[in-house]
Amino acid sequence: MSDHTGNFDSLHHIAISVDDKSIAEMVGWYQQQFRCEVVYQDKTWAMLQFANVQLALVTPGQHPPHMGFETSRAEEFGELKTHRDGTRSVYVSDPANNAVEMLAPIETP
Repeated sequence: MSDHTGNFDSLHHIAISVDDKSIAEMVGWYQQQFRCEVVYQDKTWAMLQFANVQLALVTPGQHPPHMGFETSRAEEFGELKTHRDGTRSVYVSDPANNAVEMLAPIETP
């Protein structure tokens, strides 16, 4: 398999809905089952870092279940909103009405 990392946009995260489960309970479950690190956590969502992708745990009403892609073209999809974790993005829908988050490249200090 070729290394195309410089040629493609990247899948930043997958966000799944945790319905009526508490974020803390779900974070605990994922940390017991897998080797991952908590990047961000509050009462309404959490971001877990795995070796190859991040997993967001979201509650209904805060964020829709979605896929987040980091792309240099994010601004072409609409006005970017700055989120509490510092990322900037806009949500769009694909042709099948799935929520897709377009994230601006994340700048590292």
